[in-house]
Amino acid sequence: MNKNKNKGFTLIELIAVLVILAIIALIVTPLVLNIVRKAKDSANKRSIDAYGKSIDLAVAAYLMEKGDFPTSVDELTIEYSGKEVICGVEKLNEDSSVYLSKCSVGGVEVKDSSNKDGYYHYGTTTTYKEYKIGDIITYNGMNFYVIADSDENSDSVTMLKAEPLSVDEVNTYGIDKNGVSHVNRYTILSVETGTIETSSVYGSVAYYSSETCGYSTPGDMSSFTTAGCTTDYKKSDIKYIVDGWSSHLLNQADLKEDNLGYTVRLITLEELLFNLGYDGDAKDGCAGIHYFKTDFTPEWVYGLGGPWYWTMSPSDDSGYKVWDVNAGGWIHGGSDVYHVGYWIDYGNGHYASSGTSVVRPVVTLLKSAL
Repeated sequence: MNKNKNKGFTLIELIAVLVILAIIALIVTPLVLNIVRKAKDSANKRSIDAYGKSIDLAVAAYLMEKGDFPTSVDELTIEYSGKEVICGVEKLNEDSSVYLSKCSVGGVEVKDSSNKDGYYHYGTTTTYKEYKIGDIITYNGMNFYVIADSDENSDSVTMLKAEPLSVDEVNTYGIDKNGVSHVNRYTILSVETGTIETSSVYGSVAYYSSETCGYSTPGDMSSFTTAGCTTDYKKSDIKYIVDGWSSHLLNQADLKEDNLGYTVRLITLEELLFNLGYDGDAKDGCAGIHYFKTDFTPEWVYGLGGPWYWTMSPSDDSGYKVWDVNAGGWIHGGSDVYHVGYWIDYGNGHYASSGTSVVRPVVTLLKSAL
């Protein structure tokens, strides 16, 4: 008689099986999750693609009915029944091809990796004019310098106004609809009369001037306080003036929001260092740390014949110092947000400003507007 009996798995064998299963799970799980993620991405892209093509078909239907191309997506009757697609920008190019950007499906942003800009284009493929740093662009009678290369796949160009805002522009666009002036009290102080006057063609203004920050009495150094000062551009009077200038002199439909979230703003320290040739090695200078120009820095960046102009980049953590661009060719790190330049003691308690800090806007403009 065969007395051998079937034996079960030993503990070691069970552990070995569990280890093998765990290893398989570690290998397979990411692959499965990646497949699921790609499937979702693909489905979302198909939804946006179907939505874009439905706009393209609506353009064709409009053309057949009206005998002319539409000028806006709002004029179209779009027939689309897929997942809800929301796009931050829906517009027609000049050739009536469709341009979609900032699209999301179910709250998830979806970009098209096949396009360099990550946005969706339908209909005729649009190529744009290339612009290089230093190119001059004239728009609405004003001259601008390109401050970032823009290739044929980009629909916009970022540029710096050739001339700062004038005294008249600052005074005009610093007044809100209620008649309240956002032109702060620190312009040029006349040594002869002790009164405020506009002695420069450019509008020299403080970066920020709350009721508490700076000098409550122009020229009176004893009235100075940093309470309420801020380097936050969004809270500055300069932003109010720049936005007012933009709303009056620029067609808002021609503007595009940049990666900082602005259509118009001031220049940044990073743009000066990385795009416009300044030496990235900070050095000690008069009244603080400076960055100096190089042979690669174009003269139009700083050569304004006297005035300095503000950037929107804080120069330290004090809350009241920002970088500005000096006419001598360096980026100055000790500029206080509460005045226009340096206050000079003329004796007998009489002070005056020896310099001007002015406003030179940066604009991101759609190439279709040029």
